Amino acid sequence: MSDKHFKTLPQEFQNEECEKYYSIIKSRYFAYILKRIFDYLVGLILLILLIIPIAVIAIIVKCGSKGPVMFRQVRVGKYGKTFEIFKFRTMITEQPKGATQITVGDDPRITKAGKVLRKYRLDELPQIFNIIKGDMSFVGTRPEVPKYVEHYADYMMATLLLEPGITGVASIEFKDESELLGASNNPEKTYIEDILPKKMSLSLSYIPKLSPIYDIKLMINTVI
Repeated sequence: MSDKHFKTLPQEFQNEECEKYYSIIKSRYFAYILKRIFDYLVGLILLILLIIPIAVIAIIVKCGSKGPVMFRQVRVGKYGKTFEIFKFRTMITEQPKGATQITVGDDPRITKAGKVLRKYRLDELPQIFNIIKGDMSFVGTRPEVPKYVEHYADYMMATLLLEPGITGVASIEFKDESELLGASNNPEKTYIEDILPKKMSLSLSYIPKLSPIYDIKLMINTVI
């Protein structure tokens, strides 16, 4: 390994695939810095512009069903460090025994308000706070729970060399992921063995194109 900083990363990153993508990110360091500045500034602007809609949604969630307004969950971020992701709660708080950490099809756990929030991805709005904190970016690989990161192959670990994102290439391609899983007899197995590898490969295709301009393009495509 030639880069001193790369050698300090956790052992699970010490492989050829991660080193290859680490070198690409290093070669695009200026674009990465611009991306982070863009995230912070746009995050602050959006927070100011959306504070009233966020407050209204919070009231709707609180009045719609019992439980907290926010759903918090531990996810894995850059360099394998964990953080708490913020979302508007879209499910009932009483989870049935054996419930999975993925949402499938017309999941009965989803509340009425939650269906609307999920359809238009409004449940993701609180992640603006994650962006301002520096845990996330507007564009990147969707952050997974530790349970699924344990199934990552060497090349998949390279997706953790950048901050995870609210949207990205894989998020757009798999926008109907819950419906795909709902059609499976074993959703968790399908996710780990079929969907996850495809999502990771798509996410890695983003790294060589890393730039604020490309981020803006993907953000627009997400809205569309």
